Formats: sequence, C-alpha cells, structure tokens
Amino acid sequence: MKKIAIYPGTFDPFTNGHLDIVLRSIRLFDKIIVAVATNPHKTPLFSLEERISLIEQSLVGTECVEIDAFNGLLVDYVEKKGGLVIIRGLRAVSDFEYELQMALVNRRLKPDIDQIFKMPSEEYSFITSTAVREIASLGGSVTALVPAPVDSALKEKFGTAEPL
Repeated sequence: MKKIAIYPGTFDPFTNGHLDIVLRSIRLFDKIIVAVATNPHKTPLFSLEERISLIEQSLVGTECVEIDAFNGLLVDYVEKKGGLVIIRGLRAVSDFEYELQMALVNRRLKPDIDQIFKMPSEEYSFITSTAVREIASLGGSVTALVPAPVDSALKEKFGTAEPL
C-alpha cells in the first residue's frame, strides 16, 4: 500500500517555503498530492488554473508529486484520494494555535487520518504568500522568495516584467 500524503493550501502564490516542504516530504511518503483549495472566503490573485499551472512548473521532474484541486471538507478529499496524512506547514508559533485547532477538528471528523506539521527550512521560515503578493504589487523583487515560474507570473500580473 502506498503512503499518500496530502499537502493542502490556496498557494496564492506558491512560495519557496511551500516548495521546500514538498521536496522534504518526498523523503517520507510514496506520493504527495498538492491539493489546491478553492476557498470561497478568499479572493485569490491567481485563478485556480493559474495556481495549478505554476505549481506544476515549479515541481517539474518530481514524479511522485501530483497537483490537484479540491473543494469541500479536506478530510473527505483526503479519504477519497486514499491519503493517510495531511501535511501542514508551520512557520512560527503564531501558526500553531490555528493549525492545532484544525488538526483536532479533522481528527474528530476522520480519526484514521493523521496530520503532521513541517517547518520550512530556516531561510524560508518568514515567507508568506500575503507578503509575497504585497511586495510584488509594490514593485519589489520576490525572486529569492518564490520559484522562477511564480516570479515571472507575478511580474506579468503586476506589470513589472522587463520588456523583451
């Protein structure tokens, strides 16, 4: 039986912190599904299709990773995909309280699905998608914060791409 883990999020945009967690999780699981959420409470910068495409471009060559979209209850999606574990990233102590509450709710809903918390590598521990969007929208460089395809897409989105 394959050990399948689900890494959910809105990924708007996908950052080097997200990438780091995926790449380090590959060592633990046979398959990682990056599950891109369609959150009706958020207005994303990138469409669902754009986010999926940017993640696919950022993970070229990682065969044990699948990118998919989901809506509804995460635990239902995990069960449908045959997942054993939900991966959640923790950057700081401030993330822990929210993530702990969600983990306990998920456990109550589906006791057979575990949740693990992974910290990104130190150099990515401060990166948030919100900060990346804000920096990029104000014309700042996010080259060191996001994979190259995301950097290009942000420059195009905000009109800061250099002309060819």
